[in-house]
Amino acid sequence: MNERIRILRKELKLSQEEFGKRVGVSNTAISKLEKGERSLTEQMILSICREFRVNYFWLTEGHGDIFTGTPQTVVDELAEDYNLDDIDKKVIEKYLALDTEKRAVIKEYLKSIFT
Repeated sequence: MNERIRILRKELKLSQEEFGKRVGVSNTAISKLEKGERSLTEQMILSICREFRVNYFWLTEGHGDIFTGTPQTVVDELAEDYNLDDIDKKVIEKYLALDTEKRAVIKEYLKSIFT
């Protein structure tokens, strides 16, 4: 993974400092990661994948393309961020398509279930 961090950073044309700022660490931390002097935490891996739209399996195992596709809609982006399947996405899309009154009915029903 350490070498793939360097490959990714070079692909993005970012300095260690710029890359680090984007994921919330110092350039020293990025340097140590690239040299293999520091291991990547799961939190750092997820942060890198989210920030740069990197394929998790490429970063962790070297399989697949470096980057994931760009989401076409906000719902697609939510699906990526929260690991939603097609049914989850359809529920959100249908809910968003409802008018205010129909949403209110659904919310009242859900409140009755949760209380």
